[in-house]
Amino acid sequence: MVVASDISRCPNTPWPTCRGYLHKRTHSGFVKGWRKRWFVLKHDGFLLYYKHRKDEGKWPPLDMIKLEGAEVDIDNSLGKPFVFNCMPQSGSRILCLCATSNQEMKRWLEAMQRAARPVHQNHVWEDATVHNSSLPPLAIKHPECLGLLHQLERSTDVWIQHYCILKDGCLYFYASIRSTQASGGLYLQGYSVSEQTHGFEQPVIELKPSSEEFKTFYFCAENKTENQRWIAALKTSIKKWLPLDQAIQEFMSRPLEETRM
Repeated sequence: MVVASDISRCPNTPWPTCRGYLHKRTHSGFVKGWRKRWFVLKHDGFLLYYKHRKDEGKWPPLDMIKLEGAEVDIDNSLGKPFVFNCMPQSGSRILCLCATSNQEMKRWLEAMQRAARPVHQNHVWEDATVHNSSLPPLAIKHPECLGLLHQLERSTDVWIQHYCILKDGCLYFYASIRSTQASGGLYLQGYSVSEQTHGFEQPVIELKPSSEEFKTFYFCAENKTENQRWIAALKTSIKKWLPLDQAIQEFMSRPLEETRM
């Protein structure tokens, strides 16, 4: 399935994120010793680093390390304060890093250790949506809304028609009412619903995420009355995800964690 966001990990615990400068120990090149690098810990558990802060988003990272399964701990062997190591699960090399203070070191250690030991758990709604996606549209019991919707494909600016079923915070897409299973779907936790008119010939339904990491989606029903019916149903269905939505909002409203040197 193509989904708006992934709830296969613990749904109420956002992944840790840190950005900031750390010193990285190197044994190669003309200059051996400690080099200042801009590090970014992503929600997916990958640690990236760049030469400069301004390079993030503009240039590929100098390296990318998968933290899941890694060993992350303090290193007192060098006689230098605030040093910690990261050994990826592959064991190919050890990443030796140095922070500017004990507080900064602890914050990075906590975030990296959480990324190295992510919480995997099944979620009752995830199990239900996986089951529902394998069913024909009319076999889903007690849908909250159903009917035709057109989805805007932003890359081609073309509207694609789906037969849609809304159930428990998930919007399922079918090629037609006679389809045997869903062709895709959106988990709607954290999304807001509104009617949007700017830039469109007629009012459309906007599904906007709380994080810029996810896409904004645009849909259009057969007429304005149908639009309003879908908007009301989507808002009600998303409320079933309210505890998760609140957790995401609280996480996103926290100040960006970053360190400077």
